[in-house]
Amino acid sequence: MELRQLQYALQIAQERNFSRAAEKLHIAQPSLSQQLSKLEKELGVLLFQRNTSTVELTHAGASFMEQAQKIIDAVELLRQEMADISQLKSGKVVIGSMPITGAHLLPHVLPTFKRQYPDIEITLLEDSSMNLEKLTAGGKSDLSLLSLPLQEPSLTYEVIGEEKIDLAVPESHPLAARAKAGKPVPVRIDELSGESFIVLKKGQGFRKITFDLCQQAGFEPKVVFESNNMETIQSLVATGMGITLVPRFIARAPRSEFVPVYLPLAEPVPSRTLVVAYRRGRYLSKAAEAFIETFKDTLNDLV
Repeated sequence: MELRQLQYALQIAQERNFSRAAEKLHIAQPSLSQQLSKLEKELGVLLFQRNTSTVELTHAGASFMEQAQKIIDAVELLRQEMADISQLKSGKVVIGSMPITGAHLLPHVLPTFKRQYPDIEITLLEDSSMNLEKLTAGGKSDLSLLSLPLQEPSLTYEVIGEEKIDLAVPESHPLAARAKAGKPVPVRIDELSGESFIVLKKGQGFRKITFDLCQQAGFEPKVVFESNNMETIQSLVATGMGITLVPRFIARAPRSEFVPVYLPLAEPVPSRTLVVAYRRGRYLSKAAEAFIETFKDTLNDLV
């Protein structure tokens, strides 16, 4: 049994199709079929049930894939550990990030990191928090910058900081007058019952935070518009279409010509817990650990 045969079998199981698996593996389909037949003959069991259009795992195949994935993960872990020993601070880190974090926090973190570790390659994946959790759990990213709570049970995390949450309203909104009277008077969330909310679309972690805070205050937010982009949401608020909750680092950041009025929320001030999440049991390279420490230090400087 060869390591490449395990990789071939896992790719077939993932694609459920020989042609797509061969394409992903960059080998000819007859060669892939030959290697699988060789493996099944050695094992004495059928791993896949071949149909005309799809390929399905047999019971033996499902058990085999589970163990094969552990072997592949162990080999990758060994390679990473050896690379750390031989290359010290060089390496590569694949980082998943929510668009909110990517736009407003990473510009503070990445330049500092590259100055300290110029030989470490950073690859950035931006997606919704829901998809990032799946990508990280599946090993497609080394770590992801997310906020609690996490939905994927196979992930663990390190807390990197707390970010307070503010309220954004149009300049014409009655609450905006509080910002003009010197020190703004904090707004209670229950005061927002009946307001029109503009929120992020489903799959974004901050959307859930917004709904949870409103529900804890005794009401369901009346959503009039949804967007995948927080900048769009803030611009729509500025034009008078509604209100929204926004992480404080975003409220501090440079913005477009359409700028809402930002107000603090009353005690206890709500916040989101920012974390670096990674697959439970996964080896974190020295490069990944260095990124986490840089992010923590940078966030502490911003608070």
